[in-house]
Amino acid sequence: MKKRLFSLVLTAAMSASLLAGCSSSAQQGAAGGSTSGETTAAANGAPAKEGKTIKVGVIGPLTGGSAIYGEGAQNAITMAAEEINLSDSEYKIEIVNGGKVVDDASDAKQAINAYNSLLKESPDAVVGSFFSSVTLPIAEQATKDNMLLLATGATNKDVTLKGTTIFRDCFIDPYQGKMAAQFAKEKGWKKAAIIYAKDDDYSNGLKDAFIENAKVAGIEVVYTGECTTKDTDFSSQTSQVVAKGADFLFYPAFLDTVPLLVGAARDAGFDGAIMGGDGWDGADTKGFEDKFSNCYFTNHYSSEDTAPAVTNFVSKYTEKYGKESLNACAALYYDAIYMLAEAAKNGGASDTSSLVKGMTGMTFTGVGGTFTLDKNGDPEKSVAINTFDNGKVKWLMTLSPEGTKN
Repeated sequence: MKKRLFSLVLTAAMSASLLAGCSSSAQQGAAGGSTSGETTAAANGAPAKEGKTIKVGVIGPLTGGSAIYGEGAQNAITMAAEEINLSDSEYKIEIVNGGKVVDDASDAKQAINAYNSLLKESPDAVVGSFFSSVTLPIAEQATKDNMLLLATGATNKDVTLKGTTIFRDCFIDPYQGKMAAQFAKEKGWKKAAIIYAKDDDYSNGLKDAFIENAKVAGIEVVYTGECTTKDTDFSSQTSQVVAKGADFLFYPAFLDTVPLLVGAARDAGFDGAIMGGDGWDGADTKGFEDKFSNCYFTNHYSSEDTAPAVTNFVSKYTEKYGKESLNACAALYYDAIYMLAEAAKNGGASDTSSLVKGMTGMTFTGVGGTFTLDKNGDPEKSVAINTFDNGKVKWLMTLSPEGTKN
């Protein structure tokens, strides 16, 4: 995702309805504790052997409208590091910067400053960030520095194309568009309308992928309407959706305008399905609860997933930190720490070059299920399909590339 500010007409309330955990044996059997600085590498008297510590720098949004994501990231990396360091893992984790995430404030310039500050501590790898707009410049610099960067929520397809030391544990924007079309096909919807933000790369990427895959799926796109990320009035576009006879509306945009679009569509008389991507995560439905019936969005996983790995993560996280920050960001950062431990094992050492070797082509079982990183360092993974019940997010199903999974 790329960074978007909350609309002035909405509050900054964030939903904590999504998330899940890892399913490796180390993750499922690990215990909790508290972590910072050197204690991260030797939690509760479990010191790492010499040369067996992975020094990790972490970047994320800790201030501004997206601070709830950074809070989830901080909690998740702390919990993951503690679990690994208390397990029988050959490699232990040290989070540099005193165990703390460095704030990028969802700003590209500050993100580079955050990255440079971490490099002074000689990390073996850097994790982050969550938004594509700030991760892209970090990826460019990390490539020049030959530093391993493991991006979390940055779904822009160009992130991992910056270099061979760049990886991610989230799916990419075109993949979300593809899976949205697959979901529409499985539900039997035949006539799709699209409204997208023409000034936003994220929205354009999902829109293009949906159109391409809708054609293959036998879905007719009867209307394509434009808006901008600043718009608050969608009455003109939604009236066209109704006029064109669509039974499905795809709105790939960020959470701040989602309630306004959904409200406008329902007020225009559209009672068909409305769907978006992971940018809907955390949308404030207050005052629009009844209008979100028959609405859906793709996400990296759901906290309501009944898989043992998910319930394990959610149980531990909520016990330690509560539910407010239990969002997609938290689980992606959690997985990232475990992926680095796995990369060290695969590569045979904890230095950067060994981690890159171990990460390349990795097959990993974690929060998002089991996936293999492709030649670009991207995973093709199952997606959670979420819906709404009286305005509250509910997990509907998990959709794999091969089809529906309950």
